[in-house]
Amino acid sequence: MGLLSLAIWLPIVIGALLLAFGRDDQARFVRWAALVGSVGSFLVTIPVYTRFQTGTAAMQFVERAPWIERFNINYHLGVDGLSMWFVLLTAFITVIVVISAWEVITERVNQYMGAFLILSGLMIGVFAALDGMLFYVFFEATLIPMYLIIGIWGGPNRIYAAFKFFLYTLLGSLLMLVALVYLYRASGGSFDIATWHRTPLGATAQTLIFFAFFAAFAVKVPMWPVHTWLPDVHVEAPTGGSAVLAAIMLKLGAYGFLRFSMPIAPDAAREWAWLMIALSIVAVIYVGLVAMVQRDMKKLVAYSSVAHMGFVTLGFFIFNPLGVAGGIVQMIAHGFVSGAMFLSIGVLYDRMHSRQIADYGGVVNVMPKFSAFALLFAMANCGLPATAGFVGEWMVILGAVKANFWIGLMAATALIFGAAYTLWMYKRVYLGPIGNDHVKELTDINGREFFMLAVLAVAVLWMGLDPKPFTDVMNASVAELLRHVAASKLP
Repeated sequence: MGLLSLAIWLPIVIGALLLAFGRDDQARFVRWAALVGSVGSFLVTIPVYTRFQTGTAAMQFVERAPWIERFNINYHLGVDGLSMWFVLLTAFITVIVVISAWEVITERVNQYMGAFLILSGLMIGVFAALDGMLFYVFFEATLIPMYLIIGIWGGPNRIYAAFKFFLYTLLGSLLMLVALVYLYRASGGSFDIATWHRTPLGATAQTLIFFAFFAAFAVKVPMWPVHTWLPDVHVEAPTGGSAVLAAIMLKLGAYGFLRFSMPIAPDAAREWAWLMIALSIVAVIYVGLVAMVQRDMKKLVAYSSVAHMGFVTLGFFIFNPLGVAGGIVQMIAHGFVSGAMFLSIGVLYDRMHSRQIADYGGVVNVMPKFSAFALLFAMANCGLPATAGFVGEWMVILGAVKANFWIGLMAATALIFGAAYTLWMYKRVYLGPIGNDHVKELTDINGREFFMLAVLAVAVLWMGLDPKPFTDVMNASVAELLRHVAASKLP
């Protein structure tokens, strides 16, 4: 079995075993089994990075086996510079989420841990799939464990949030399925994504395919105006669910633009780039302003995620190497930073059972270690230089200025709004005198929480101080993608 298959199926098998045979009176064993499964999956992904050959756009670690031969559907896996880092990021965040739930989740522990492990394997499958139908199966299957995570361990309105999440993402994906079937017929009976990249398509067909994919991927990102499901889901989801949703699941949609929309319908992508840029700018500016007025910490960070993901789609559709590479770097950085932000809110919620900013004040006086971590993550969310949050946004702004000065200027305003809402939240929650007796009784982070936040802090600083390992991997693939998008596929 290849490395990618191991990374996909190891957590899925262990998660399924925990679901099937784990019991609440075995909670300690279940937690350790989940940790072993998640760490094992992460260790399997490390050679994917260490053995990865930079300087080539070719697919690596390729695995291929017949699956449904009648329709020429194959179990076909591989990674290139566009997808490799997301395989590692998914496995890494899953380890952190398992650790974060260690003492917090006390009921149905086996189901909680099992759902996250299965979700991890399915998301790695999305990033590694090179067959259109295999991609679709993994892409849709991720809905099921996340739906259960929100619906069972979420807040008071969890059922409403879970239904909203499921319906939004499912409806968009149905149009994608229609596009996949059309491409199967147009390519002469193949579900191979690389074959679709080479298949000539007329202008109308490309436009319809582009918007069919847009329906699926824009909802997942989520782009304005189909972003409204995200704040509701984040508010109701448990801490681990919010962390995985922000750090990984939103990236599935952005990755879909890179792997499907742009190379399969390049003429339509260039024709409709103005619309994608406009929607991205609205997300960056308008949603940033919406984040400023939020009273719930989770809602504020949720809107912040929409604004930051606006940078990603903006970078992709300005069609230059700085922009596209910056968008991918921003996806990875957002994975670290947003995951850390939601886990930090979870640390406070576990102690006070409130996410309302007004219920806090002066937390730094009783939780100094935790407040230091929270400050680092807040600064990264603002895009402070030397943190992960700065690198991708700066690359996208430079790329945007190169394409059009005014687009770059509008994108840059997001850094001002980001600093405003993030620092305002930090000031009201952490600084000043102790807000009330509940805050006075708070205790600083324990060893488990310290380790979890310290690992994320190292990742945020490493990427901010030395982004070269991240960009070196993707440069050849980005250049190949842009070469492909620049060439017309009209017959």
